[in-house]
Amino acid sequence: MAKIFIDADACPVKAEAERVATRHGVRVLMVSNGGIRPSANPLVESVFVAAGPDEADKWIAAECGPGDVVVTGDIPLAAKCVAAGARVVKHNGEELTTANIGMVLATRDLMADLRSADPFRQGGGRPYSKADRSRFLDVLDRVVRQAKG
Repeated sequence: MAKIFIDADACPVKAEAERVATRHGVRVLMVSNGGIRPSANPLVESVFVAAGPDEADKWIAAECGPGDVVVTGDIPLAAKCVAAGARVVKHNGEELTTANIGMVLATRDLMADLRSADPFRQGGGRPYSKADRSRFLDVLDRVVRQAKG
């Protein structure tokens, strides 16, 4: 049975993912180092991992597999999940697959190198928008339907 794994630390779409999971009757695992409020929804389970860098990512990468859906903005974690056979959706609704994860990972690494080479090239991208949230809901709904088979 398909499960949705959410890299819940700083995830802006937890409520939206919960709505999609409830609509489809799919179990959700909210994985974090703590600090998030557990949901009253019986389909949502909070998984608290040890404090430390990337502990939630390590847990998700080890537990997900074919038929599962992972929600994350962490590109290295997404690459591991895609390699494990899981479907991956970013917070903005972009689906990461075997066809595009290599390019996304290379772009991420290139941008990190550019930022480290130029201290004036700092800052984030554009703010999270209503359009991003809407696209996320549409894509997650489609991906969960496909994962359920």
